[in-house]
Amino acid sequence: MDSRIKTHTRPITLGVIVGNRGFFPDHLCLKGRAQVLQVLEASGIRAVIVDEDATSNGAIESLQESRRCADLFKAHRDEIDGILVTLPNFGDERAIANTIRFSGLDVPVLVHAFQDATNEMSIANRRDSFCGKMSACNNLRQYGIRFSLTSEHTMDPTSEAFRADLEAFAAVCRVVGSIKGARFGQIGARPAAFNTVRFSEKLLERTGISVETLDLSELLGWIRKMTDSDAEVTAKLEEIQGYTRTEHIPKDRLILQAKLGAAIDRFVTDHELDATAIQCWTALQEFYGVVPCTCMSMMSNNLQASACEADIAGVLSMFALQQAALKPAALLDWNNNYGTDPDKGVVFHCSNLPKAFFADHEMDYQEIIASSVGKENTYGTMVGRIAAGDFTYARVTTDDLTGTIRSYVGEGKFTDDTLKTFGGYGVFHVNELQVLLRHICTQGFEHHVAATRARVSGVLEEAFSTYLDWDVYRHV
Repeated sequence: MDSRIKTHTRPITLGVIVGNRGFFPDHLCLKGRAQVLQVLEASGIRAVIVDEDATSNGAIESLQESRRCADLFKAHRDEIDGILVTLPNFGDERAIANTIRFSGLDVPVLVHAFQDATNEMSIANRRDSFCGKMSACNNLRQYGIRFSLTSEHTMDPTSEAFRADLEAFAAVCRVVGSIKGARFGQIGARPAAFNTVRFSEKLLERTGISVETLDLSELLGWIRKMTDSDAEVTAKLEEIQGYTRTEHIPKDRLILQAKLGAAIDRFVTDHELDATAIQCWTALQEFYGVVPCTCMSMMSNNLQASACEADIAGVLSMFALQQAALKPAALLDWNNNYGTDPDKGVVFHCSNLPKAFFADHEMDYQEIIASSVGKENTYGTMVGRIAAGDFTYARVTTDDLTGTIRSYVGEGKFTDDTLKTFGGYGVFHVNELQVLLRHICTQGFEHHVAATRARVSGVLEEAFSTYLDWDVYRHV
């Protein structure tokens, strides 16, 4: 398996190119190189860089040095998640672009330039990186190489602002690297009433996302062969009881939940899946006797995103947020207005929300479906109030009419406004919410939205737009 698929399990690795142009002060390259490597190490980012004595001043300027650096990158291609170009002086724009082209890597690129000091503007110390960055970017664009920029045109690499840029770029690398090669599992067909969650497997495959399907009959067939005392069943039962409060749940329903979880785990393991989307109603309740929500909640909480209603595009949205934030993501409904406040609303699901979202939680029965299939067949939901705090929301959709993948992203806050209802729920605030809702409706987006408890909308916008060629609306 490509090691970049599971980027959340290991540190990010960057190939580092130190730019140099010899008739500018090249002694600045050695010092600048050391500073940047120190910052990378402090940020927990691994660096792949030519040895200091392998090129002039440990930087890249000539054609031969470009080849040498590119060969090093090729040798580490399965480790490198992105490339950092840093310019202690003007830098040779051709050498930078050639290195990336020769390496054959198709990963995110961040371009950084050092600041000049106003008291060191003599010929011996003036960098001109301000100007050189423009030339480097011009050449990257000519070569068809996509790149990202730091938040300021020139930056001190030891500044907190640059460290924040590195953190954001590492998140972009995680999102892009994990999506290109992701494997999602769809268990069961979409609910017949939900045309909303239709999607195009072919458009996802073009991005590098594969979908493995499993019929519910196969899953239930595996379960029929299990006994209550099987090791995988007893282990899963123990895991469930350690995950949330279950004292009000009948024992036989807990065992059904454990068998279901063990069967899903088998599918995930056998097919090396990163995330799942499950036909959560009503066949499982009618013919098996539980809702799968707790098992799905546990997976999402363990950074194995799981979406309800067989919503593959929804779980892609969850997966992207999870990779950006390295925190669990949930799938929610934009569900209700909140009184007359135009910038507040209610999000809800029945629910399979990861427990990291809740102020408090317990397992219960699914009140909506219980009215049609009986309460005894709907145990297994995760119910509770979403804790107050920041969140980022995102939705990805496949647009068959245009042959494109489209998305929107933004940020808001979960609030502690008064609300008493059922399921997994929370009150939220989003600035100019009515504008966002109009965009969702006019552009034909689904009512499902993914969320994570962090602010990473800029990361997703950069990853989706610059490196994945997806259409992105960022709500600010």
